[in-house]
Amino acid sequence: MLHVGNVRTGLFAWLFARQAGGAYIIRIEDTDQERSEQKYEDLIYEDLRWLGLDWDEGPDIGGPYGPYRQSERHHIYKEVAERFVQEGSAYWCFCSEDELEKRAESARAAGESWKYPGTCRSLEAEVVKSRLAKKEPSVVRLRVRAGAIHFHDIVHGPMEFESEIISDPILLRSDGWPTYNYAVVVDDALMKITHVIRGDDHLSNTPKQVLIYEALKMPLPEFAHLSTILGPDHARLSKRHGATAVAQFREAGYLPEALMNYIALLGWSPVSDGSEIIPKSELVSQFRLDRVNKSPAVFDTQKLDFINRHYMKTSPMAPILVATEMEKSGWMPRSEQDVWLAMVMDTVVPSVDKSSDIPDALTRFLDFSIENASDIQDTLEDAGAMELLRQFSTILQTRPFLTTSEFRAIAGSLKDATKRKGKLLFHPIRAALTMKSSGPELDKLIPMIETAAKLNIQNVKCCSNRASAFVERYG
Repeated sequence: MLHVGNVRTGLFAWLFARQAGGAYIIRIEDTDQERSEQKYEDLIYEDLRWLGLDWDEGPDIGGPYGPYRQSERHHIYKEVAERFVQEGSAYWCFCSEDELEKRAESARAAGESWKYPGTCRSLEAEVVKSRLAKKEPSVVRLRVRAGAIHFHDIVHGPMEFESEIISDPILLRSDGWPTYNYAVVVDDALMKITHVIRGDDHLSNTPKQVLIYEALKMPLPEFAHLSTILGPDHARLSKRHGATAVAQFREAGYLPEALMNYIALLGWSPVSDGSEIIPKSELVSQFRLDRVNKSPAVFDTQKLDFINRHYMKTSPMAPILVATEMEKSGWMPRSEQDVWLAMVMDTVVPSVDKSSDIPDALTRFLDFSIENASDIQDTLEDAGAMELLRQFSTILQTRPFLTTSEFRAIAGSLKDATKRKGKLLFHPIRAALTMKSSGPELDKLIPMIETAAKLNIQNVKCCSNRASAFVERYG
């Protein structure tokens, strides 16, 4: 499943490509056959499309440099490796993997560094030919040259590695499948990739890849290695920190615009300081690779919630998500759905972080637990408030359902009769109708209560019944 780190890398590459007018490519790197399944590939497409990313080339749409699955490019990797061997930049290695691992373990146990000693570097051509003919297990290794390895990184600046610390890397495994470092370089070179944007956990792979580019006699692309994303505890972001996959955020009720907006801010500073709410079009126009930070970014769910709250009020997708949540939880009536949805969007949505919070918020706003008086003790102990509510209840008996204009008129008459106003007038009324001391404005809440009662949503009781039950129990 695509996690936040994958998507941040993919988003930065997309923003860069779109700003530069370049091509954005999806390539499926599925050489690990045990972990590669079609369902995961399909989920990648689904997650990226949901997030709002599109691509110009890929396995699902084709393109001039296909195929775009590494598992379908086997013959290319084999041909290139054989050419390297003929040219002397690579060689066949027959060393036993088990034996090499034992030697590596012994070195580690002794506190020493270890690298492949180049045992098969100088085998005679006839010996190699004979052993290959006998089908002895073998791999193809790159012949690491002497001297420093240089490349430039847009985020980290000039980089230099000493080749003497690098083992001759395997290009083709004994089963014929390519290694990651080899396959991506061949693909990037043949697909004319100009910029490689990826996580800085790949920074140590880049010297090996530079050597493979040299063997290909191809120019290096520009590299940009992005900092790690950390959890709130400043440990590497992982499942133990909660949701990390795009699909999980989608299921939790976050909007794609909000997630894209937030992920773009992880390790990148916009050109214009100020608001953290940056729509997709502005992200494209403002994005600069040279404004990517070297320091790790911390994933802050509270900031994501803040950004999502904004988009819940503005995104055309928000009503769709809210309606879906209400249908799943039994809060959507069979009739007058548009009227009810408009009320929820106006009254409930501003108080939630994401659409999946809607059912609990509706329960909190519209529940009338007559036994729970812990939140309204001040009203129960106020003789004037209780007299006001007895009058309020009597008036409501003549009105099956209360409209906003009727409520205002009743409140005005009670104000004149009791000489109470402001909090002294409206807090007792709120207590009698909700059994709570706070909540949405009564002008918005009362129509919601009455509409839910009319439509028989979740057995919500009307205002008249609530006031009568309150006075009967406490008055």
